[in-house]
Amino acid sequence: MSTTTETLVSIEAIRAAAERIAGVAVKTPLVRAPFPGLAGEIWLKAESLQPIGSFKLRGAANKILQLTPEEIARGVITYSSGNHAQGVAYAAREVGAKAVIVMPSNAPAIKRAATLALGAEVVDVGVASSERLAMAEKLVREHGYVVVPPYDDEQIIAGQATCGLEIVEAIPNVDLVLSPVSGGGLLSGIATAVKLLNPKAKVFGVEPELAGDTAESFRTGKIVTWDAELTSRTIADGLRTQSVGVRNFAHIQAYVDGIITVTEAEIRAAMRAIVATARLVPEPSGAVTTAALLFHAAELPPYRKAVAVVSGGNVDPKLLAEVLTESNS
Repeated sequence: MSTTTETLVSIEAIRAAAERIAGVAVKTPLVRAPFPGLAGEIWLKAESLQPIGSFKLRGAANKILQLTPEEIARGVITYSSGNHAQGVAYAAREVGAKAVIVMPSNAPAIKRAATLALGAEVVDVGVASSERLAMAEKLVREHGYVVVPPYDDEQIIAGQATCGLEIVEAIPNVDLVLSPVSGGGLLSGIATAVKLLNPKAKVFGVEPELAGDTAESFRTGKIVTWDAELTSRTIADGLRTQSVGVRNFAHIQAYVDGIITVTEAEIRAAMRAIVATARLVPEPSGAVTTAALLFHAAELPPYRKAVAVVSGGNVDPKLLAEVLTESNS
């Protein structure tokens, strides 16, 4: 896919998405986070406060709200470890469509239960992204469901980009924006919106080093795939995708300045810091951006105003208790 701007999501499409999803997703707040030892103003974009506890509602709603009555009658399907599943289930319920979700067997129980509670039908498969996709394609052939992809889709990217739109609207002179990255829906959308509105701002993606396929892809200039056995090692269950999406990578190459990887210990320490400083509850995937600020400052450009996106807050209570009672040493 070409990376010329003509093939990428436009600011007009992003603004249209913002209007479209306004009745379903919410404009999340920017919470000031004066982390000790860090210079400049740091704000956390609290996507954990979306109705489903994750940014994923933005893209799912933008896609599903554009379906025709005939497509709504057929029902929708997706493949997800949890947060996109809830986004699709929530948005489908809004329009009265059946939702079928193909989930990996290692998806967090809290996310599986939430998806079922929203009225979706859940189909379990193995841990590999490829297994989820294969099952979804099989069910589409059998039942005619409409696929709502988790990230590699222009309407999904435009929906996720509304998060970046809100950041620049709130802080027009933001210097640095950090987004988690896995399949790339959020990072590609945020980077596109931020760069189109404020070209001087720097945008970085952050992912676990145990699932660092996008960092490797960015470094080599071509999409690489990591085995599920590798990506499933990270505590950040929302960032276990094995490769970045094709459309997403095109946007990332055009608009992203760098990608940083963080360790498991850094993710856990960042979760504690977010709770202590901002009083927000992050899931591990949502804490990676703060981990980059806290532990990888030398890899980031200087900034006066930085925004770290807390992409979700759907953390298992037992895991949260375990992390919060650990020491930082």
